[in-house]
Amino acid sequence: MTAWPDPDRLRVLLLDADGNLFPSEAPAFDASAEVTNQFLASLGIEERYTPEYLLATTTGKNFRTTAVDLAAANGVQVAPTVLDDWVAEEKKVVSAHLGRVLRPDPAVLEPLRRLAGHYRLAAVSSSALSRLDASFRATGLADLIPSECRYSAEDSLPTPTSKPDPAVYLHAAEQLGVPVGQALAVEDSVPGAQSAVAAGIATAGNLTFVPVPERDERRQALTGAGAEVVIESWDELSALLLDTRIRS
Repeated sequence: MTAWPDPDRLRVLLLDADGNLFPSEAPAFDASAEVTNQFLASLGIEERYTPEYLLATTTGKNFRTTAVDLAAANGVQVAPTVLDDWVAEEKKVVSAHLGRVLRPDPAVLEPLRRLAGHYRLAAVSSSALSRLDASFRATGLADLIPSECRYSAEDSLPTPTSKPDPAVYLHAAEQLGVPVGQALAVEDSVPGAQSAVAAGIATAGNLTFVPVPERDERRQALTGAGAEVVIESWDELSALLLDTRIRS
C-alpha cells in the first residue's frame, strides 16, 4: 500500500471523472446500454443487458473494454475496425446525453476551487475525451480542469486501455512532470483505485455519489483495493488536506 502523501509536498490531485466529479454513471449507462445492445445484435448475439446490470458489473471500465468482454463472453471475437466504429458511436451518443442531463454542483465546485488554490487539478479517466468535454462543460468544471489537464485511457495512450490498468495514471504523472509520490488520486470505483494504486499513487476513495445504502460495502471494497482513506464528500477531502497544511 502506498503512503499517504505529505500535504505540503503534494503537487497534484489526479481525479477520476465519472461518478467522482459528477453523477454521470447512471445516465451514461442509460445511453450506453442502448448502443451496447445494438452492437451485440450486429454480431448476431441475442443476449441483452440492462443499464442497471452494466452499471453494477462494468463501472470503471470504458466501452471498448466492455464491448470486447461481452462479445467474448458470448463466444464472439470483434474485428478492430468494427470495434472502432462502435466505440465512436457510443462516444457520440453518451456525450450528447450527458451534456443534456448533467448540472453544476456547488458541493463539488466550491471544495475544488479551494483545493485548486494549493494543488494542480487533473482528470484521469477511462472515458473518452469527447465524453469528458461534454461532462465538464455541463457541470461547470471546464475552467478548473481544462482540456490539457485531462487524460483518457481511451484517447490519451498509444494503445487504448481501461482501468484497472495503471497506464493512464502513469501517463498523466509523466505528462504533468510530477513524481507519483507527490500526487494523490481520488477514485469512486474499485477498478479506478486499483489502477492508481498499481501506478504507485496514494489514493483516496470517494463516496460522494455512491448511494447511501451501498456506501459501507463500497468503503470496504475501496479500502481492500488499497485506498488510504475513504471520504464521503469533497468538503471532507478539502478539510483533510488543507487543515493539515494550516496546522503545519
